[in-house]
Amino acid sequence: MPSEGRITIVPITVPDGATRSAVLALVPDAEPVVGELRAVLDPTASAGVPAHVTVLYPFAAPSGIDDATVAGLRDAVSDVPAFRFRLADVGWFGTEYVWLAPDPSEPFDELTARVARAFPEHPPYGGEHEPHPHLTVGYRRHASEVALRDAADRIRPLLPVDARVDRLHLLAGSHEPGSWRTVAELPLARA
Repeated sequence: MPSEGRITIVPITVPDGATRSAVLALVPDAEPVVGELRAVLDPTASAGVPAHVTVLYPFAAPSGIDDATVAGLRDAVSDVPAFRFRLADVGWFGTEYVWLAPDPSEPFDELTARVARAFPEHPPYGGEHEPHPHLTVGYRRHASEVALRDAADRIRPLLPVDARVDRLHLLAGSHEPGSWRTVAELPLARA
């Protein structure tokens, strides 16, 4: 990750074969705590998606991402101040997903609302359910409930994780291992 305060602007390059995209708040500070577990319990990790809190997924078809798309994303979030948060609690969606809860969650809610307003054709989670900020560790389609409960037990003593968001990332990729790449960085306002 670039050093604090430096934003790297690179030409837009969508990975070949990309079939989907997402707007994410990457959380590299969580990797030492969740990285090995995500590699086993969350297939997006092996596809190349780092630990993150989702802002908007699914986003635009990768073939339709252009300079105007990225400019619209940057405009939507550029006046939201960078912020600190803490991952201190393990959460569950039923017995299907184990995740870490960001506190405060409101800045993530605001980012999701802003991006969804700017791109109403891409509702969060396809409009299937309300967004709830979280960092996914694993889910049942790819692991047993016992494995998820073991992961939760292993993570708890390693919490809290303190982190900062000073930019979002637009990523694109597919189900293929290692396919996800950053298409653009979306800087937030300096706090």
